[in-house]
Amino acid sequence: MRKLTPDPPNNSNASEPENPKSETLEQAPYCNCNERHSCVANIKATPRTPSTMLIVNPDIDVQTLLGCVSESLASASVITMDVADRETGTSRNSLLGVHQILMVAELSVNRALDQLDPID
Repeated sequence: MRKLTPDPPNNSNASEPENPKSETLEQAPYCNCNERHSCVANIKATPRTPSTMLIVNPDIDVQTLLGCVSESLASASVITMDVADRETGTSRNSLLGVHQILMVAELSVNRALDQLDPID
């Protein structure tokens, strides 16, 4: 029978860590607590700069945002049903469950839109 997993590397072939002061997993719990807390403090002191790659215009009104969400949920619902039609068994059942969650979310968003701009 063929072995499916490769042998681990020999210890003689393993390369040494670049930093001689680097810790192994066995040594990590015994490191100086003050050093760990200072690292955390430095991270928290760094100002947070949010990514601007994908942002929503802050001037867009709630009704427009909800309309976009409603359309996105409807599209995701259609895609999910399309894929579910090609599946069988538990995969199909899982996709139908996702579709149901998307439909409930879409109904909730549409209800919120109706409350913002009631049709009289």
